[in-house]
Amino acid sequence: MKKNTRLVIALLLLCVVIAVVPLLFVHGTEFGGADGKAEDAITQINPDYEPWVSSLIELPGGETETLLFCVQTAIGSGILAFGFGYLAAKKKYEKAQ
Repeated sequence: MKKNTRLVIALLLLCVVIAVVPLLFVHGTEFGGADGKAEDAITQINPDYEPWVSSLIELPGGETETLLFCVQTAIGSGILAFGFGYLAAKKKYEKAQ
């Protein structure tokens, strides 16, 4: 087995472990965003605090936020995949010449 093949397999296994371990060991928790935690912390420090700015766009629901996050993730993954593919092809064609 090539060195690169072993590295790829090891990294894929590491990705699986990173994704699965929290699902197995973390139960009964709600995964919230940093905005909610910051708002809770500010409210504990100063209960009379009034926000001085508000969101420009009010999204209709949590599903829309999830959709936007998934689209952002897909675009980032596409850019990374393109970059890795470009580098792999560049290396391959440089060896051929």
